[in-house]
Amino acid sequence: MATLATATEKKAQMSADEKPERKPQRSRADDKFKIFCGTANEPLADEVCAFLGMTRGQALVTRFKDGEAYVQIQENVRGADVFVIQPTCRPVDEHLMELLLMIDALKRASARRITAVIPYYGYSRQDRKDKPRAPISAKLVADLLTTSGAHRALLIDPHAPQIQGFFNIPVDHLFASPVLVDHFKRLNLPNLTVVSPDAGGVERARFFAKKMDSALAIVDKRRVEMNVAEVMHVIGDVHGRTCLVIDDLIDTAGTLAKTAAALMENGASAVYACASHPVLSGPAVENISKSCITEVVVTNTIPLTAEAKNEPKIRVLTIAGLIGRAIQSIHEETSVSKLFL
Repeated sequence: MATLATATEKKAQMSADEKPERKPQRSRADDKFKIFCGTANEPLADEVCAFLGMTRGQALVTRFKDGEAYVQIQENVRGADVFVIQPTCRPVDEHLMELLLMIDALKRASARRITAVIPYYGYSRQDRKDKPRAPISAKLVADLLTTSGAHRALLIDPHAPQIQGFFNIPVDHLFASPVLVDHFKRLNLPNLTVVSPDAGGVERARFFAKKMDSALAIVDKRRVEMNVAEVMHVIGDVHGRTCLVIDDLIDTAGTLAKTAAALMENGASAVYACASHPVLSGPAVENISKSCITEVVVTNTIPLTAEAKNEPKIRVLTIAGLIGRAIQSIHEETSVSKLFL
């Protein structure tokens, strides 16, 4: 019996020795949580990654000699929760194509979920048929993002709130206002009146005025052609007050300069301006420089040109922390709206 027991024990020991060594479970959280970006705004992506304490995912984004974009994801993303940070700013079509190709590459690499983080949503101003036989470009871009393989989108201050409804995937809408409000609260401007540069921006200006506990005014304007607007008159009392013009984006800054001039003509003591997206195309920097505006505050959703960086009237605030907290909330399946309470 003892001999049998010994043989049995030896057999059991042999069976245990023959079993392959069990590999330890992977416990690093960032193995399944990755952030990539295209070439549109790499500094912002790096700031977001630094805020979250992680490194940016490795990807090759380049172009053939004829300008055709080429993307290759250079690390394993199978089963990962992936975020692609890419504003579709100038050159809009090139950056949009990079975003679509990167999403498609991640989809084909078996990423579990892909979130398109678009700090600036290009084509957002074309959100309706304002003329016969015109496209609704903002809807088309939403369809392209969905078709490419995005599971959800994260937008910052799109030109029109209804753009969320153009997507057939979940969309989180972030506001840059917390960053801007904190800045102007620290400035403690006297007798502040928040000004909407047009009727369409009244809701945005009202929200800002409530946060700042200030008065509200509206500038009535008539757009005569694309990128050309004629300011008519100011609705509200701005005499002797510091005015803060708030908008979602600044393109050529022609409307902004005329708005500031109209406010000063109506007795305003000083004019400040802020916007989420510094598109700043064409003569924008020159218009700001020559205007009566004291300071223009923007965020880094779009990288500034060298000319804009050298303009002393333009101040840039970072929204990397806001985006980072939103990405973390999405990854952890917690509330994003709590960021604005």
